[in-house]
Parts: sequence; C-alpha cells; structure tokens
Amino acid sequence: MRRLPPLKRILVWLVALAGIAFALPNALTREEAAGLPSWMPHRQVELGLDLQGGSHLMLRAARSDILAARLEAVTNEVGKALRDADIAYIGLSGEGQVITFRVRDRTQLSAARERLKPLTAPVDVGGFASEPVSEVVFDSAEPDELVRLRLTDEGIDYRLSLALAQSVDVVRRRVAEVGAVDPLIQRRGDDRLIVQVPGLGDPQRLKDLLSQRASLTFRLIDTSMPIQRAVEGQPPAGTEVLYSFDDPPVPYLVEKAPLLEAANFVAAQPEPDPAAENASVIIKIDAAGQERVAAIAAQQPDRDVAIVLDGQVVATPKLSDAIKGDTARISADLPAEGAADLSALVRTGPLPTPLTFVEERTVGPGVGGDAIADGLTAGLVAAIAVAASMIFFYGVFGVFAVIALALNIILIIAVLSVSGATLTLPGIAGIILTIGVAVDSSVLIYERLREEVRGTVPLRRTINDAFSRVFSSIFDANLTMLIASCILFYLGSGPVRGFAITLAIGSVTTLFTAYTVTRLIVKRWLRHWKSERLPKGIRTGRFSDLDIRFMRIRNPVFILMAALSLASVLLLAGIGLNLGVDFKGGSIIELHSKAGPVNVADLRARLDELNFGEVQVQQLGAGEDVLVRVPSQEAGDNAEQTAAGVIRTELADEYEFRRFEVVGPVVSGELTRAGTIGLAISFLAILAYVWLRFEWRFAVGAIIATLHDVLLTIGFLVLTGIEFNLGSVAAVLTIVGYSLNDTVVIYDRIRENLGRYRRMPLSVLIDTSINQTLSRTILTALTTILALAALYLFGGGLIRAFSITMLFGVFVGTISSIYIAGPILILFRKRTDHIPGDESASGADRGAHSAAKGAV
Repeated sequence: MRRLPPLKRILVWLVALAGIAFALPNALTREEAAGLPSWMPHRQVELGLDLQGGSHLMLRAARSDILAARLEAVTNEVGKALRDADIAYIGLSGEGQVITFRVRDRTQLSAARERLKPLTAPVDVGGFASEPVSEVVFDSAEPDELVRLRLTDEGIDYRLSLALAQSVDVVRRRVAEVGAVDPLIQRRGDDRLIVQVPGLGDPQRLKDLLSQRASLTFRLIDTSMPIQRAVEGQPPAGTEVLYSFDDPPVPYLVEKAPLLEAANFVAAQPEPDPAAENASVIIKIDAAGQERVAAIAAQQPDRDVAIVLDGQVVATPKLSDAIKGDTARISADLPAEGAADLSALVRTGPLPTPLTFVEERTVGPGVGGDAIADGLTAGLVAAIAVAASMIFFYGVFGVFAVIALALNIILIIAVLSVSGATLTLPGIAGIILTIGVAVDSSVLIYERLREEVRGTVPLRRTINDAFSRVFSSIFDANLTMLIASCILFYLGSGPVRGFAITLAIGSVTTLFTAYTVTRLIVKRWLRHWKSERLPKGIRTGRFSDLDIRFMRIRNPVFILMAALSLASVLLLAGIGLNLGVDFKGGSIIELHSKAGPVNVADLRARLDELNFGEVQVQQLGAGEDVLVRVPSQEAGDNAEQTAAGVIRTELADEYEFRRFEVVGPVVSGELTRAGTIGLAISFLAILAYVWLRFEWRFAVGAIIATLHDVLLTIGFLVLTGIEFNLGSVAAVLTIVGYSLNDTVVIYDRIRENLGRYRRMPLSVLIDTSINQTLSRTILTALTTILALAALYLFGGGLIRAFSITMLFGVFVGTISSIYIAGPILILFRKRTDHIPGDESASGADRGAHSAAKGAV
C-alpha cells in the first residue's frame, strides 16, 4: 500500500494541531484567554449581535438632499459672484439640476460667463475618480440673455460620497457618546452606513443621536418687517422665516448668515438647575466667534437672537443673556436627558447631510444569552446523535468518522477565530448543518471501501483504490455547497452572511478532514492491526442486498412530482408566500411582560388604536412573551421608524423590548431583488459546473431535480404559512446545495457504470447505480435529519422555521435524486445504444444486472 509522503503527513498533523491551538481560547473565558502565554493564540470567535445583544443599524443618505443642498449653495455662489462683478441680473433660480438667470444688459453676457467660469473648473476628487470631476457646467447655447448652468451627475455623486465619508467620523463620535465598546461603522454601497454596536444597553438613545443632523446655529432676529408680512409675502434679502418647536409653531424672521455655527463651538456640557429638574447646555466659543458677538453686542446689546437646531427655533433669548464672553447658554426648559443629548450633539458636530434609518435589528442581551444556550444545546444533541449513528453503523470506522467530524468543527472555530469573521445564530445553524452534511463524505468513503473489498484485491490496495475513486464525488458534493455559500454571502446581508460563512468554511474543512485525515487514520489502523478484512462492526451491508427497481415506477412517480411542482406554482400565484419584514418592510417586536402573563386581546386593542394598520400579536411559549408584527407604513422609511418609536413609547413602562427589527421599503425591495437574483445565479453557476464536470444531459437533469425541490419547498411554505424571510432564503439555497450533492453522487456512479457496462439497458444501469449508493443516501439523509431535528427541537424560535424548511427539503431532495434525476437521463436517451425492450428488462438484461451486482 502506498504511504503518504512524510512531508504531507507532517503538514496534515500540523494543520490539525494549529486548528486545535487557535480554537482553544474559545473554551476559556476572556480573562482566562488573556492569561495564556504570549506565544499562544488569544483571539476568540467574534459573536454576532444576535448572540451577545446589541444593535445593527443601516442609515441612508438621500441623493435628493445632497442635490438640494448643492443647488442652493451654487445658486448663492452665482449670485455673489455676479454682485461682486457689478453685473445686474434678474430671475436667479434653481430647479432640478439647472440654475438659470438673465443678464439685464446683454453686453455683459460674456462678462457674466467669464465671471462664473471658476465654478465650472474641474475638482480634484482624490480616490473618488481617476480624473478631476466638473461639478458645474454651462448648458447648451442660451437664447438671448438667459444663462443656464447644470449640476453634473458626477459632481452630485462625488458630494454624496464625500458626505458619507464625513458622516462616518461624526457617527463614530456619537456612538462613543453612548459608551459603546468595539463598534463597527462602515460604508455599504454608494449611500449607506452600517452601524453595529454589541452589548448596547440603551439603543434608543443611540438612535436619537443618529437621527438628528444637529446643525446648531445662533442667528440674529430681523425686526425690520412685521413677521406676518414676511410670512405672507417676500422676506427681506438675506433673511428667512423659521418656526419654533411649539404647538402651534411660532414663526420668526431670522438672518440667514449665522452669528455662531458649529465651527465656533469648542466644547459643550449640560448644567443642571439646582432649583428644578431642568438643565441648560453650556457651550464654549472660539476666539473668532467671540469677536463677532462682541462687535454686535457693542452696538445692539438688547438684540434678540434665535437658537436654531436643524431649521427650527429652540429659543429666542436676548443676545446679552445668551452669550457672555466665551460662553453661550441654551436655556429652553430641557430635561436632564435632553440637555445631555444636545451637549453630545454639539460636541460631535453636525452631520453633513441627514441620515435616514432604513433597517434596524436590535437584540437584548437576554435574548443573545438564550440563543447561545439554545445553539450549544442543539449542537451537542446533534453531535451525539450523529456520532451514535456512525458508530452503530460502522463500528471502529464510525469512531474514525467521529474523530474527523470533531476535528472538522474545531477547524471551523479556528478559522472563524483567526479570520475575525462573526459567528451569528444562523452561523451556528450552518455549523450544525455541516455536522450532518460532513458525515456524507465519510459514508461515501466507507461504502466505497465496503464495495471494493468484495473482490480479490488485497485490503491495502483496496483502501487506496476506494479513496481515489471516491474523491471526485466528495469534491463535487462539497464544491456545489461552496458555490451556493459564496453566492449567498455575496448577495446576502447580516444573519444570512453569517450562515453562508460557516457553511462555506465547513465545505472546505470537510474536504480536508473527511478525506485526508480519515485516510491517514485508516492507514494508521491498517498498519497497526495488519488486518486483511474490514472490521465486523460495519452494518450497512444489508442495504446492498436490496435490489429495488426504482425505474419500474418512474413514470407515475415522475408525473406525481411534476403535478406537485405545478401545484406549488399555482399556490404561489394564488395565495402567495407569507413574506416577513425582510421582504415587505415593517417591524417585528419581541416583548417580555414585566407584570406577568400578557393579555393578548388587550395588547392588540391598544396597538390598533395607534392606527398603524393590521397589527398582529402572537404569544410565544411562556405567557409573558409576545411577538408583535407591524405592517409596512406607506409613507416610507421615516414612517417605519416613527411607528416603531410610538410603540416603544406606548409600551416601555410595561414591557421589556427583547428584540426589535425594523426594515424600510427601500431595504425590503433590495432584499427581494437580491434573494431572487441569488437563486437565479446559484442555478446558473451550478448548471455551468455540472455541465463542465459531466455533460449537458447530466446538468439539465440536476437543474430540473433541484428546481423541483425548490418549487415543492416553496409550496410547503405557502401551505404552512411559515414566514418567508432571510432565513428562508438561506434554507432554500442550502436545499439547492444538498439536493445537488445527492444528485451528483448518484450521477457520478451512473457515469462510472456507463463506462463499465456498455450494453446494460439504461434503466437497469440507473437502478444498479442507485442501489449501489443506497447505503450512502439513507445514512446521509438520516444524519442530516438528526442534526436538523436537534436544531428544530432545541435551537430556539429564531431558527425553528429554518429547520422545518430544511427537513422538508432534505426529504424531497432525496426523492428527486432518484425519481427526477434518473428519469431525465432516460428521457434524453443518454445511452444511444440502449437495448430495445429495456423497460421490461429481458432475461439477458437481468443477467447483466446480476453480473453488475455481483461485481460490486
């Protein structure tokens, strides 16, 4: 028997030892891990927010806001440039992306264009583009005295990118104000920011800080015109009408040019009022601001000043009362918390553009702890069940498989630790699913070894032959799973990416442990025991004695499966999926009553009075927990946040908010498109791979069988009413990988037998191939079902729907690999020299079948 080269054996054990070393810190507390020797790894797996509690927020900068701000700024610059050049103009206005005006004296038209040329000069935008960008250009030839300038799309995109980059710094400072540890703040796409804050005790305060632009200015109040005239007519140049926060709001005529603005504020602190529960905000002013204020105060000390926050008047004190020396005071009957928040906003500075919440997923620390406990319980039960099954069916070889499986899980944890990838609750589901699917590789090896050893070849050579012949099946099966995982990671977000990461890592580690490590262990066993027979503990031989003629009933089963697929399509069109908030927007709120069991009817009635549509209230497990579903609000992303905020205010005194998910229409639409595209690309990618690996008939058969599984799974979701969310997309794509795994293994055996038995009728050959791989099909389905059953029973409510969907998918995937994938090959007449009458299997055919059965 050929031995592995010494260097390869050393590398295998080094990888195994390195995996154990890098995974070891996860068995310790953080304090114990920090106390390990400096030469040992210290890094632990980063837990996702759904496991440790915290908030995931997605904020969006609107391009329309950037455009409006740029339009106003450039319009003002045009007016100033013309006035400085003493060029008379009329009708200066901006609409859309175009600014227009007329020159009174046509002879000054050229001078006006020349004066405005600096505005059209290209701007060096650094890393935004490879070449300078022109933000403003002259439009096509203007008639008469009309001048038109247009804001370019490239310029708006640049300003949007710049505003988002500046927003990252402001958001980071505001997150620090709430005492967050190790937050993740990063850009996503062209107009999004992702903010993830683990272990956050008060997510609402962070939302309040991030939801405000916080543009604070001190502006002088203009008394040259009665306010009512300004409201009804045209306010004087350089002024505008702003309204207060009062109800009803009070109008004020204020100067546009600020007396003090963010650039003048050095520091800010709240100052409690000892005589009342209110507080003030004290702001330190820089030297430039002090000089400007002193110049005004010297001439008009009793001048009124408006304190403006985000375009609304907060207070209107006397200038001498509001600003003294280097200190400005905001006294507006603020509560202590409000003063603290306003101080934080002043310290961190204004956002360059408003940010809108388009997605929120907040999990309380208690929910995270329960999720970890549920995940560990489910994983332990799944591991014990799978290990017991393998040892029962394979004896000592089953022990080898358990060792390889344990190393597989250790390597997954090690890779997560080293890479810094985040482990989420769906990620735990991916690991548990890997436990079931990874066993498939060991089963393939042992079943092939059991078949090969029936011949007269010595056991040492048989082991080499079995491992060599089974490698392609193991490689194909894990690669198809890896393809689905990569697509899921690329197109998914949040929890789905966590699932894809662990499943992708598991596909790679399974190929290493189940093939290389198992081969090394089996050869070590053989050298030690010097046996010429397989261990007696292998009990799967009874499946090989089954001579089932699957293809004999292929037509009625195929018709039944096709009818069920068509029925699923009709159900989808007629009833539709029960879409979750991920795909139709809205809110999901998990509540825990502070005062005993919940009166569901009373809670539903209270929520109905808020007029947020048909709110659903569902009791969870114990009577103290409920799940509230709020439908999507038609007014957009801000309306979703408003509805969630009102509900929080209404129920905060009586309920603890354990989980909070808000998805706006923008994100829900994108997730819908991403899910659809993900499924389509998965099919195309796997079709291409199977086509290249086999040929087009096999590829079409695999895709039709997989499409059948997806359709039946969708029909199952429609009938059961299970909510279709991001977890469901993960389940469907995993079913795609599992079904293809099963189909590819059978196809691989069919392809091998096509070359070995050239005159065997195709239907008999397919039956032979299915029977030869039946042990593997049954054991893989069994172990996967055991793992998923553990996930369903012990994994908690968040992944229960995922588990039941996967259980159904594994069942139909196993059937389709036999009764869809096989008949498709017959339909396409894969064997061009098939013998007529193979449907009834003549005596010669049965002899060929018996010969094939005996040969293996």
